[in-house]
Amino acid sequence: MQPLGGVFVVDLSQNLAGPFCTQILGDLGAEVVKVERPGTGDAARQWGPPFWGDDGALFLSSNRNKRSVAVDLKTTEGREVVERLASRADIFVESFRAGGAERLGLDYRRLSTSNPRLIYCSITAFGVRGPSSHLPGYDPLLQAYGGLMSVTGHADQPPVRVGTSIIDMATGMWAAIGIIAALREREATGRGTHIVASLFDTALMWCAYHAIGYLATGQVPRPHGTGLGMIAPYEAFPTADGRVMIAAGNDELFRRTCHALALPGLARDPRFADNASRVRHRTVLFDLIAEATGRLTTEEVTRRLQGAGVPCAPIRSIDQVLADPQVEANEMLIGAAHPSIPDFRTIALPIQWDGARAPVRRAPPVLGQHTAEVLEAIGYGHDEIAELERIGAIQCTCPVGSW
Repeated sequence: MQPLGGVFVVDLSQNLAGPFCTQILGDLGAEVVKVERPGTGDAARQWGPPFWGDDGALFLSSNRNKRSVAVDLKTTEGREVVERLASRADIFVESFRAGGAERLGLDYRRLSTSNPRLIYCSITAFGVRGPSSHLPGYDPLLQAYGGLMSVTGHADQPPVRVGTSIIDMATGMWAAIGIIAALREREATGRGTHIVASLFDTALMWCAYHAIGYLATGQVPRPHGTGLGMIAPYEAFPTADGRVMIAAGNDELFRRTCHALALPGLARDPRFADNASRVRHRTVLFDLIAEATGRLTTEEVTRRLQGAGVPCAPIRSIDQVLADPQVEANEMLIGAAHPSIPDFRTIALPIQWDGARAPVRRAPPVLGQHTAEVLEAIGYGHDEIAELERIGAIQCTCPVGSW
């Protein structure tokens, strides 16, 4: 499946949100050209350890199925390269600070004048309007400012960051959805559009049911550790050698949990008669269940509950997850030919079409790996490319004429 085959994307974003968006587009078949700074490239290349080869793991996780073109946007000649790319593009993605694209002459108004079909996506911290629109944004800042940290962690401890860059990656997903919708709209109108996705809006969306609960009751949501404030028992319980997440989301599952753990009296206790009652008495209920699970190993608790049809899962580390046979069965860990990492593997796009996954056509690129070939494809001659490299407007990893 290559649903975006033939779609040309110019990607001027860096870090994670924008690159994650364009990786999705590349996985779906689009031809993505990643424009990076000569010398250093995307800042995420240096984010580590951990490194694999010369690049940080975060960069490698979000830049497959792209070609790298190293261009100095501070030079007139470099900006002309990007303008020529944009004139041929279907999609243009940028993540500059407020006003950055305008200062470079790479804003939507200017680029769409020469290419009215261009779909231009701005990935921002707070959007393009309002009192905070000029502020910078990174995932942990927006986890904090957008409320997510206030409901993450334990009530008696300081707030904590969600253990992955969930705001960045989710903003990239929203941007990709917006771009795909704009492609569909362009089929009808023949014209492109300007899409704006923001980390702040994503953070608020991820707190939607917390926000609605506050609007309904006036009660400020608080963190519940591994649990969920509206359901009990619905959290991780200690075992003799670890922890098991138990998700008894209705009365029948609660009864099955009690019997599986040899606690039939809990199922008859009026304090736990229904979910609302269990939520009111969640601390007492937790202690009673934890006393039973704490006498058993993780494997024993999991076996008993699964045998009773109760949803549950042990809390596992990343190495344990990657060794799970289900990862292999789902073909979620896939390899690709990388120029300097012989055993490179990555996590597949988590979608299947008729049982098949999107292929990794290109491993994450080396900085400037495709500068020469891309410039030749948009009309630059060998001598012109060599001159651009001589004056520092571009960087070519592969020498001119060798690609």
